[in-house]
Amino acid sequence: MRINPRDFQVKQGRSVELAKFPTTIEPFYKSKGQYKNILAQHISELSDLQNMLYADNRYALLLIFQAMDAAGKDGAIKHVMSGVNPQGCQVFSFKHPSPEELDHDFLWRTTRDLPQRGQIGIFNRSYYEEVLIVRVHPQILQGEQIPKDLLRSNAIWQERYRSIRGLEKHLYYNGTRVIKFFLHLSKEEQRRRFLKRMDDPSKNWKISPADIQERKFWKDYMKAYESCLSATSSAKAPWYIVPADDKENAHLIISQTIVDTLKGLKMSYPKPDAQRQKELKQMRHGLSR
Repeated sequence: MRINPRDFQVKQGRSVELAKFPTTIEPFYKSKGQYKNILAQHISELSDLQNMLYADNRYALLLIFQAMDAAGKDGAIKHVMSGVNPQGCQVFSFKHPSPEELDHDFLWRTTRDLPQRGQIGIFNRSYYEEVLIVRVHPQILQGEQIPKDLLRSNAIWQERYRSIRGLEKHLYYNGTRVIKFFLHLSKEEQRRRFLKRMDDPSKNWKISPADIQERKFWKDYMKAYESCLSATSSAKAPWYIVPADDKENAHLIISQTIVDTLKGLKMSYPKPDAQRQKELKQMRHGLSR
């Protein structure tokens, strides 16, 4: 059964209710062996397409991963991008902003790390944190040096959505394709994964009291995500809501989406013109000496 990324895409203008989106679906594989084979095929295609992306040098690709803790962002990036040439791909993780970053607008620190043409950039969390965690914990705004008259208005979130849409539209018309993945995890599955991290000494470092504390705001986060996904998914920078309770299935959905997006760019290797043909002939002659 072929994976159709459109089944998981949030259509522009759609009002998202996450309760209506499943966190688990019928898997696209019948065994672990078949999963590995399908993923290997996707990785091989992605590797070839990355080479063409670099040679074509007209487009860049930005992948954004957002999710609740333990949803599998790190694992998805690790498995799906395992065949990509590190020279053509960079991963950035955005955590608590530095004092310098707080003295700039909320898009500044991520804009610095946008991929150049021919490259793939991956944001493990992103500027979307500014309409997610900051919305759940609005006291964070107090540290962002924003004028008080702007803070008094709830319109700040709509303005931030507007800024994000403007940025992503700008990127599209300058050759950067943006794909955004929300890994949709159930609260119960998160609980199981947290317990697994506690039970495994080699994974104890992956959980902290703050993770448990944030679970108390689950409903607030779901509301923030619903508002964000509804306001910022567009045809040119779509959100994909990926059922994440099954990590392997999520990997296949993500990898198929990336492959299909790159194929849609209609890229090609540069064809040598007459001048280049002459240059190649001279170089060949030089090697015969």
